[in-house]
Amino acid sequence: MMASPRLETFCCPNRDASTEFVITFQPLFFSAICIGSAGLSLVFSILQLLPKRRGYRRLGQYPLPKPASSSRILFIISICDILGCTGIIVRSSIWLGLPNLVRGINVANNSDVWPEVFCVGSAMWIQLFFSASFWWTFCYAVDVFLVVKRSAGISTIILYHMITWGLAVLLCVEGVAMLYYPSISSCENGLQHAIPHYITTYAPLLLVLIVNPTLFARTVSAVTSLLKGRQGIYTENERRLGTEIKIRFFKIMLVFFICWLPNIINESLLFYLEMQTDIKAGDLKNIRNAALITWFIMGILNPMSGFLNTLAFHGWTGFKVDCSLQRRRELAWDSASTSAANVGGYNPIVGSTLLYQSHVQEAKNMTGKNMTGNGQPASDAISVLSEGSESSTIEIHISTEHRDYEEIDADGESLGSSARH
Repeated sequence: MMASPRLETFCCPNRDASTEFVITFQPLFFSAICIGSAGLSLVFSILQLLPKRRGYRRLGQYPLPKPASSSRILFIISICDILGCTGIIVRSSIWLGLPNLVRGINVANNSDVWPEVFCVGSAMWIQLFFSASFWWTFCYAVDVFLVVKRSAGISTIILYHMITWGLAVLLCVEGVAMLYYPSISSCENGLQHAIPHYITTYAPLLLVLIVNPTLFARTVSAVTSLLKGRQGIYTENERRLGTEIKIRFFKIMLVFFICWLPNIINESLLFYLEMQTDIKAGDLKNIRNAALITWFIMGILNPMSGFLNTLAFHGWTGFKVDCSLQRRRELAWDSASTSAANVGGYNPIVGSTLLYQSHVQEAKNMTGKNMTGNGQPASDAISVLSEGSESSTIEIHISTEHRDYEEIDADGESLGSSARH
C-alpha cells in the first residue's frame, strides 16, 4: 500500500506472478504496517509544519526576510508527502475493513466496477503525489543552485509548478493508460505493456538520486566561492557556514536514499523473478525472501519519508504549537510597525534590529554592492540554503550585511551605533 507501481498492476485480474506473490503475502499484516507508518508520518509531518511558540530571541523573534521560492518548494514537498500518506491510509484501511471489495478485484469480467475503480483511483492518487514530491525535490536542487548562481527569483516558482504538476500528471496518466490497455478487466499479459508504467513511475525517483547530489555539490562549491569573494578571505565563521550547508544537503539526500532505494532494489528482484519460468523454484528461495523483506521495508519507509523530510528541511520544531492566530497577527504588526511606534514606547532590542536592517538596506541602495543578477541581495541568496536552521540564517545575514554596514559613512555609522546602545 505504498508508492510502488505494483499497486496499479495488482488492479489487473490477470496480474503477473511476481506481483501476485508480494501482494498476497500477509496482506492484512502488511496493510496494518502501512497504516501505522503512514499515520505516524502524517501526524508528525503536520506537527512539524504548524507554527510554534518560541522563546524570546534578539533576532529570532523578528527574523530577517528569506527568499520565498525555496520556502514554498519545501512546503509543497511536505504537502505532497502528506497527501500521499493520506492515500496510503485510505487504501490500506479499505484493504483491512472491506476484504470483499478486494476480492472483487481478482474476478475477471466482474460486473461490479467499484472494486477496480477504487483500486485504480487510490493507486493513482498515491503515485501522483509521491511522484510530484520527487519532481519538487529535483526543482529544489535546481532552485538553490540557480539562486546562488544569481539566475533565479521568486517568479520561477510558477515555472516549477508547470514542470512538476505537468510532468507528474502526464507520466501518471500515460503509464496507467499503457498498463490497462485495452481495459482494466483484460490487461495485456507480459512485461511489454507494464514496462512504460514502471519507467514513468521511477523516472523522477532516479532523476533525484542521480542528479540532485551533483547539483548540491556544485551549489556548495558556488557558495564557497561566493563567501571567499566578499573580502578575499575564508574565515572560520564562513567555513562553519559552508559545512552547515553541506550537512543540510547531506540530510536531504540521506533521507531520500533511505526511504526510496528499497523500491529500486525490490523492483529489480521482482523483475528477476518475473523472468523465471517458475518463481516458486527452490533455487529462487533467497530471491523471494529478499523481495519480501524489501517489500515490507518499503511499507515502512515510503510513508515515513514525509516526516523524515521535514526533519531534514527544518530540524525538529517541537511540540509547542502556537494556536493563537491573533497573537501571530500582533507579532507581525509589531515587527512591521515598531520603527514607527517608538513614540509610545521604545524597545531597544527590536528597535535597533529594525533600524539596523533599514540602515543596511539604505547602504545597499547607495552602493549597489552584493546584489545578485536579478536584484536579490547576496545574503538572501545564501540564506536560502539554511532555512532549516534559524541560527545559521541569522548568522549569514549578520556576517554578510555587517560588512556592508562597515562601509557606511561616519554619520550613518554613529546613527546605527546610538540606536543599538
